[in-house]
Amino acid sequence: MIPFRDENPARKLAVVNLGLIMVNALVFFYMLTLNAADLDLFIYRYSVVPWEVINTRQLPTEALGQLLGTSGSLPSKNVWLSLLTCMFLHSGWMHIVFNMLFLFIFGNNVEEAMGHLPYLAFYLVCGLGASLLQCLVEPNSVSPILGASGAIAGVMGAYLILYPRARVLTLVFIFLVYVPAWAFIGVWIVYQIISALEDMSGMTGGVAWFAHIGGAATGMLITIVFYPLLRDRKSFVYRRAQEYRNRYY
Repeated sequence: MIPFRDENPARKLAVVNLGLIMVNALVFFYMLTLNAADLDLFIYRYSVVPWEVINTRQLPTEALGQLLGTSGSLPSKNVWLSLLTCMFLHSGWMHIVFNMLFLFIFGNNVEEAMGHLPYLAFYLVCGLGASLLQCLVEPNSVSPILGASGAIAGVMGAYLILYPRARVLTLVFIFLVYVPAWAFIGVWIVYQIISALEDMSGMTGGVAWFAHIGGAATGMLITIVFYPLLRDRKSFVYRRAQEYRNRYY
């Protein structure tokens, strides 16, 4: 299923959400300018490697040389900073285009409900939760984890709680249909869980499914905890928008 838009117009410009999309795009275009060797170094330095997080240190020199395919000068890395920087890296066009599409559709309303700075903090915390769960599930993995998917999964989890009945125009097979957000996001979460279980059995690979689950769970939990405040803020924003329209139109 591919979302095209939702019938849930935001009443304020989602400056943080747009800023996140721009930063992701700029980093991706910078990565396109790198040669293969420099790109591998860049990805390693700013992505999460589960073994490093669990062991709280950089990979041993021999393992790092094997990972990067070089015996030359090896990069230093801030293991903890990579938990943040990894969510601004993408491995290809499909990866970033679909991530940014999902963020554009679902992020503006969540930002409106939370406010600009709380939304930014929420986004980053969801990304952290996503990476940490993936590291806990695969503590010995030396494969880099990168992408905004975990943080965006958190945004979708928040949207599910805040706007469950909003309609989402969705491509299902070859048909464009409107489905409620609870159905779209619910099916998406179930698919992540099934794929994660298959990945544990060796049937799939290459996607950090547990990062998606961790991000969604983090986003839903935070939204549930703060739901009374978010509900009141939603009502306040709606009343202000109504007053503005009544005054000027």
